[in-house]
Amino acid sequence: MTGVEHEVRDHVSYLTLNRPETLNALTPALRDRLVDLLAEASADPSVRAVLLTGTGRGFCAGADLRSGADSPSPRIPGDVARTLRTGAQRLIAAVLDCEKPVIAAVNGTAAGLGAHLALACDLVLAAESARFIEVFVRRGLVPDAGGAYLLPRLTGLQRAKELMFFGDALCAPEAERLGLVNRVVPEGELAKTARDWATRLATGPTRALALTKHLLNSSLDSDRPAAFAAEAWAQEINLTTQDAGEGLRAFAERRGPEFLGR
Repeated sequence: MTGVEHEVRDHVSYLTLNRPETLNALTPALRDRLVDLLAEASADPSVRAVLLTGTGRGFCAGADLRSGADSPSPRIPGDVARTLRTGAQRLIAAVLDCEKPVIAAVNGTAAGLGAHLALACDLVLAAESARFIEVFVRRGLVPDAGGAYLLPRLTGLQRAKELMFFGDALCAPEAERLGLVNRVVPEGELAKTARDWATRLATGPTRALALTKHLLNSSLDSDRPAAFAAEAWAQEINLTTQDAGEGLRAFAERRGPEFLGR
């Protein structure tokens, strides 16, 4: 058992972390399984959206430090950096690079790596009880899993420093106010709202969404000429897809489009 339930239904890949006794803390095996499932969703034309959530009171409490599997002893120089590159950073990259839109339904505590896993997703829904915690400073650690890259892009630099320097728990409404989540919903409505969003994305123009995701994710790291060039090439590529043709025909015929994800 790797601690993740996986099901593909109605073109949505459902990934549910299932280690409630640990608030869904990630073991190396669970982390690697998530990377594989995200890669599969990205490559599978029948999958058109991904929904990530957890069971119990936690979304994900971060890395399972009790497992000890990522702490070779004795360490030699390079071990820690290599572990991060091939572990937590690889997971965050798998979310950011997934060619399908990824929704996080944050059902409870999201701490450390778990918080960054949620923030890497394209859309974030949070239950009213959800909390986001930059827990690293509490352990005397430097933030990892791409947190120092993701957080200031969402909140601005000063807010990111406040969250990472103090490590205080951020409630869901405050996270929404700061721009970390798209919407806060009552506990009983989280699963339905997440399914509705995923279903809506799964009926959209999948390749156009992939290109749009790439443009947006790279926009803050590029200058205007590079961004304009990327936009032009994305348009060039997208106009070769079946969905682009269908969208233009539907507009001309004054009807709703029926996108196939191709």
